Order: sequence, then C-alpha cells, then structure tokens
Amino acid sequence: MDLKSSKVAVTGGAGFLGSFVVEKLKKRGCKNVFVPRKSDYDLVEKEACKRLYKDFNPDVVIHLAARVGGIGANRENPGSFFYENLMMGVQLMEEGRLHGLKKFVALGTICAYPKFTPVPFKEENLWNGYPEDTNAPYGLAKKMLLVQSQSYRQQYGFNSIYLLPVNLYGPKDNFDPASSHVIPALIKKCFDAIKESAPSITVWGTGRATREFLYVEDAAEGIVLATERYEKSDPVNLGAGFEISIKDLVTLIVRLTGFKGEIIWDASKPDGQPRRCLDVSRAAQEFGFKAGTGFEEGLKKTIDWYREFVIGL
Repeated sequence: MDLKSSKVAVTGGAGFLGSFVVEKLKKRGCKNVFVPRKSDYDLVEKEACKRLYKDFNPDVVIHLAARVGGIGANRENPGSFFYENLMMGVQLMEEGRLHGLKKFVALGTICAYPKFTPVPFKEENLWNGYPEDTNAPYGLAKKMLLVQSQSYRQQYGFNSIYLLPVNLYGPKDNFDPASSHVIPALIKKCFDAIKESAPSITVWGTGRATREFLYVEDAAEGIVLATERYEKSDPVNLGAGFEISIKDLVTLIVRLTGFKGEIIWDASKPDGQPRRCLDVSRAAQEFGFKAGTGFEEGLKKTIDWYREFVIGL
C-alpha cells in the first residue's frame, strides 16, 4: 500500500503509541494524516464513528485508541474496559466497511492470550484457553476485533489486519500510578522515593512473573510496516522476542534510576499472567519487522525522558 498518496486516520494518534505512529507516517511522506480527538469524536458512540468517516473520508484507518491500564485499573474497571474497547473497534470497522475503506489496521493485545499459553506465545495458540482473569474483559474485547476482521474478509472481502503487540514502554508513557503499566509505575516509584528520601519502595506481587517489553518506536515501525505490506487476516505478534522476570526488571530500573533503598514485595497483590514472551517470527516473515532497540537502551531513554520532561532534572 502506498501511504504517501493515502488519507490515513489514526485513532489514538495523540496518545503514547499513536504519536510515534503519526511521526513514522509523516517520515514516509504521508501528508494526509488525521488524528481524531476524543473531545470531537467519542468513538464509543456510533454517530461519532460515522462522522469521522464523513468528515475525513480516509483510505486507511489505524485503530490505536483504547481504554487501557495496568492490573489495578483492569480489576477496578472490568465492565467499562470491556464495553468501551469493544464498541470503539466494532463500530469503527463496520462503518469502515460501509464507507468502502481500503484498509483497517486493528490492534489487539497480548492480554488476549490464554493464561497458560506455552512460551513463546505463537499466534495459533490464541484460542487455546481463557485469558488471565485480571485483564480478561479487556483482552476479550480486543480479541473480538480479530473475529470481526476475519469474518468481514470472508463475507465482504474487507481488507483488515490484526496485530498483537506485547507490553510497550518508552518516552511519553503514562506515569499516572492509578492507571500506568509496570515500567512507568516503577520509574515513578523510584524517583518519588529518591525525592522523599524514602528508605524503601513497595512492588506488587512476588517478582516471579515474567514479561516481554517492546520499545514504543519499534512498535510504531512494526505497525506502519504491516500497514504498508501485510494483507492477511491471520493475527501477527509484535514483540522483541525476550522475557525478563519482574524481579530482574525492578533490579534494573532501581540501578538505572539510582534508587538505593530496599525493595519490599507485596505478595498479597496479583502477579498477573505467569509468563509472557512472544514468538515474533511471523512478523519478520510477513513484513520484515524486527525490534531494533535493546532493552537496557530503551529503559535508559525512557528514564532520561522522565527525568527531563516530568520532574525537570
């Protein structure tokens, strides 16, 4: 797909991941990029989805807008996380079909995978069980976009693709402790403790769970490559192809931030899914994507950004 001559709407384009996707599109010479703002287009509402297509008349929609958060936010808002994510995606794709859209790019989530998926997670294992309980409503809402994508291609010949990114991190992430994911939450905890001369920080869980993380600029590149080159409804993982325990992650962030105190593990809080690590071979084969940022390098960039732009050091 020639993105230079296409009109591309990026929902969530002003957000964490979306801002990097928009930047990648513009670097490729895409001059017609539209970023709908929630204040103008509440995509949970059907009429707002219709109006988006009428106002901008896009050729391509990259759907990144989502209601997201860490384990705590998912546990507190299972109903709204399910409803809002489902309605946004389902209505945008349906209105895109009616509009005659050339391509729809749907973003799923690693939370769609079954709780005890064999590691590394392969796309063909996506339906072999129920997701981890703490974020299942969110994961299942996003998973329905895969069902819609595949059924619409079968019945209508609708060109849509479905990508499964692993946990993202990087500059401009959400550092609000009420809704942030593990990396920004830990970075903020360490700097807050340094500022307050606190003797310790408390971390959720046991530290035994493992996670894989993808630097946000790498994720944006993968999404744009798939938009350009991928034309199937088979789901595709987007990841870096490694796993690290939460205990080792905390040790690394503590070292990089300079926090010298004690780490207290609150085992009364959930670990979430026991292990997460993706098989990333399909993305490499289908559209040539491979993550290019080393994990410690990406963490340093994220911490430097937080230090400069959030706390002003």
